[in-house]
Amino acid sequence: MREIRDERRLNDYLDRFRLTDVFSEDMKRHLALYRFEPDDALCRQGDEPEYVFLIVLGKVKVYTTSAEGRTLLINFTKPLGVIGEIECLKGWGCLNTVTAVTPTEAIGIHKRHLDLFREEVPFLQFLLDRVTGKFYAKSLSLSTHLLYPVEVRFASYLLSVSSEQGDGTATRISLSNMKDIADLIGTSYRHLNRVIQSFVASGLAERRQGTLVVMDREGLASMAGGNIYENGEGRDSL
Repeated sequence: MREIRDERRLNDYLDRFRLTDVFSEDMKRHLALYRFEPDDALCRQGDEPEYVFLIVLGKVKVYTTSAEGRTLLINFTKPLGVIGEIECLKGWGCLNTVTAVTPTEAIGIHKRHLDLFREEVPFLQFLLDRVTGKFYAKSLSLSTHLLYPVEVRFASYLLSVSSEQGDGTATRISLSNMKDIADLIGTSYRHLNRVIQSFVASGLAERRQGTLVVMDREGLASMAGGNIYENGEGRDSL
């Protein structure tokens, strides 16, 4: 994580996501803009959080880990997702681990400033909207995602972690951690391997030197019925 000291860029994000009515001028003095590279953690399960983050660029992965060390993917969050607000307000440890999937930028509010915001009605209404949306999405995730076939879950996962590059090439997804991927989407290594083979046979993806390359994003989206892991929480940019 590194801070981006660019007030104009920060104000552009506030305008783009219609946040100027959420933060008063006094509150804006306590906002900062941060940058995360892929795999950087915004927070880790069980740790004491320091910041509330508003995702304004990129995509993050939210997952939980059991006492036995197994992981389960909850969702992928894009702008304008909020991370850490419940934990910081209640003084709890992080409920989940959140890591950047793509280069990500987030507006951060250090928790020591939150007491200054408790009487700010627009900010509290904003947080209430975020929290209710988040719990609805988590309930949906835990109650229905595992009911989808593995093909749908894996297609959604591939859509979330891959993208076409500026030169038209596609992201390569390493297959060295297939066991971790299988755990994330709630299946076995063997079943996931069979699904990968079927995707390759149908032209949806290709194996290349220990990686998987998405070849047909439209086909994956059709199979997934969109994307079950991206719930669209938050305000879209204008």
